[in-house]
Amino acid sequence: MKFLRAREVPGRVATGAYILHSGLEKWNGGDEQAAGLHGTAAAAFPFLKSVPPRRFLKLLSATEIATGVALLTPFVPAAVAGAALTGFSGSLVALYLRTPALRRPGSVWPSPAGTGISKDVWMLGVGLGLLADAATRRRDG
Repeated sequence: MKFLRAREVPGRVATGAYILHSGLEKWNGGDEQAAGLHGTAAAAFPFLKSVPPRRFLKLLSATEIATGVALLTPFVPAAVAGAALTGFSGSLVALYLRTPALRRPGSVWPSPAGTGISKDVWMLGVGLGLLADAATRRRDG
């Protein structure tokens, strides 16, 4: 079993704590929060329209909690934690790119409404870094 490398700790703790907290905050979210998050997600990903808003909020919360715990748990391999973070943050970046109101017209740069979610690109970078480190570790033995 390969142990957690010291260089993984800052990224895993920063992203894991942030995502876990976000998931716990959503767990008991109300109808208004559920409707708002569901509406935004369903506009970007139409297949989500068939998921009821409250159920969507619970699923999103559970996903965030699981991702945060994976990142914060030292014995979870970098490849697993990195895959979870890359999948989660990749979906947030895709939501950002698929929602025109979050970007300046004709640009990839955020509008005032998109600044908060555009920052999720840093989590994608951490996830890809964990995956790259795991691949390098495997190759180097």
